[in-house]
Amino acid sequence: MVLPRRLARINRVVSNRVLGPLAQVLPGFGIVVHHGRRSGREYRTPVNVFKTPDGYVVALTYGVGDWTRNVLAAGGCQIDIRRHPVRLTDPRLVHDPTRKAVPLPVRPILAAIGVKDFLHLRPAP
Repeated sequence: MVLPRRLARINRVVSNRVLGPLAQVLPGFGIVVHHGRRSGREYRTPVNVFKTPDGYVVALTYGVGDWTRNVLAAGGCQIDIRRHPVRLTDPRLVHDPTRKAVPLPVRPILAAIGVKDFLHLRPAP
């Protein structure tokens, strides 16, 4: 069970605006900067993001949503991690029930909310 869509809507309107500034500085969080597929408008979405040997992995706590589809369509995005922009490319959706790409202490938390899908990205050259 991934977090419900209704909670995603509440987060988009309320929590993201409140927690957005914190996501820029807390470990395990970042802000995905992406553009709408049709509108071209810039969006900033707080996410759980973790460094991996070959790039970064984002836990899809609400499953594949609009921001994920925007990043896939664009072929990449920028993630602001601790106020440092990182340009990323080659987005890949990965279904991983073992959650092996995220740090060991985070795995039980993601397991408890049923997260099994992740977005893997590599640093842009």
